[in-house]
Amino acid sequence: MRNMRTPHLATTKTVTALLCMLGVISNAHAQFATTIIPVTPPETAASTQQAAPAKAASKPATKPAAAKPAVPAAAPAAAVATPATTTGGRVDPRPVDSILVVVNNEVITRQEVAERLASVEKRMAAQNVQLPPRAQLVRQLVERMIVERAQAQMAKENGIVVDDSMLDRAMQRIAEQNKLSMPEFRARLESEGMNYASFREEIRREILSQRLREREVDNKVVVTESEIDNYLAAEANAGGQRQELDIAQILIRVPENASPEQLAARRERAEDVLRQLKTGADFAKTAAAYSDSADALTGGDLGWRPTDRLPQLFLDGVAKLQDGQVSGLLKSGNGFHILKLVGRRDAGGNQAAAPAVQQTHVRHILIKVNQVVTAAEAKRKLTELKERLDHGASFEELAKLYSNDLSASKGGDLGWIYPGDTVPEFERAMDQLKPGEVSQPIETPFGYHLIQVVERKTDDASKERTRQAARQAIRDRKIEEATEDWMRQIRDRAYVEYRNDE
Repeated sequence: MRNMRTPHLATTKTVTALLCMLGVISNAHAQFATTIIPVTPPETAASTQQAAPAKAASKPATKPAAAKPAVPAAAPAAAVATPATTTGGRVDPRPVDSILVVVNNEVITRQEVAERLASVEKRMAAQNVQLPPRAQLVRQLVERMIVERAQAQMAKENGIVVDDSMLDRAMQRIAEQNKLSMPEFRARLESEGMNYASFREEIRREILSQRLREREVDNKVVVTESEIDNYLAAEANAGGQRQELDIAQILIRVPENASPEQLAARRERAEDVLRQLKTGADFAKTAAAYSDSADALTGGDLGWRPTDRLPQLFLDGVAKLQDGQVSGLLKSGNGFHILKLVGRRDAGGNQAAAPAVQQTHVRHILIKVNQVVTAAEAKRKLTELKERLDHGASFEELAKLYSNDLSASKGGDLGWIYPGDTVPEFERAMDQLKPGEVSQPIETPFGYHLIQVVERKTDDASKERTRQAARQAIRDRKIEEATEDWMRQIRDRAYVEYRNDE
């Protein structure tokens, strides 16, 4: 429950960072559309190419051993040019769109890349991030779009969809959370240089990606009791003092099952990047040009994070650094990292001194909304179940039969919930219920719920709560590490063909 958070528009920096990372589409940058070619495939792709006939040598594929998927006939290699206009006897050419990259059975066109590039350049300038050479930025952007396209295809294969009504509700929640009406929200976006329709589609992709990640990564992460014991012991040895670090990173990703030659090439690339930084290159600009991490286009900045939410590799890498200094090469399962310590600060006190809080023992029945079940159908189904509960049916049995949540096997039991453990919509409805009472159908980003409060108690931040907080900290850290590995696998397993011909 606690991992589903809707985006906030709290500050310009927050939204700009989100949209830079995703690459919001703006109006077509037509003049550049015809000059964006050719794009040189990244080293990862080039290193896996096999010998090909001379005629096809300009079209390398990242997975030559795989069967080439059929590209839809509706996407020709080069679109027909629109009629040209005449100005004073001179013919003004119109840009021609064509395929730049084939990703499995779909394509990315030069025009798409041009549009995204124009948006990214604008937003990087707004963040005062120095722009790298355009060829490097294009390469980074194309790689990002390849991963996005592969993720969207995987989501479709798994039946994950975000329809317009679901997206409308998400946009409404974002506006409400920022205490804005929808007209005010649109005006705020426009004042920050964002097109509303483009922002809306980016939120759709963000929700889609988040749901796919929950399915493929989050639900597979396991935290053991021994890991919690070790975490609490380490915190006790540190005297309970909590710190936050602001770290920026550059990741040179290593392909899955990389050969010794590939590993050596990626290490050499990482060492070259490190040499540039040591001789005065700007970190944010260099990250935008070379980093394979999802935060590359925001200069690699991870923002302020508690130390318990950072990988131990990162903590060790910056332990002896002063603010502004850069680490050496750090090797992880995903590749080579270079870190910059932007700053460190006291997180504000000892966790053991937490005040007394109210706990709620709660259970629920969840019906998810997807391409098969509409919002109206989910709400109608829960209304029927509510009537059965009002006439004496067992909540536990109905949850086991109908709930789409992992808690179904436990009769929908979510255990003892603390304030802030669930999304706001769920918590507000839960707080209004008396013990034994069942709510009407409640909508949250997960779908529709029936909520029942079993009992309540006041707790003084007990040992159970301390262990729960430790479990969540370990889980968050594992999810972040697993997500990086998952994204690398998506990229490595996709069939990718670059079309460098004119």
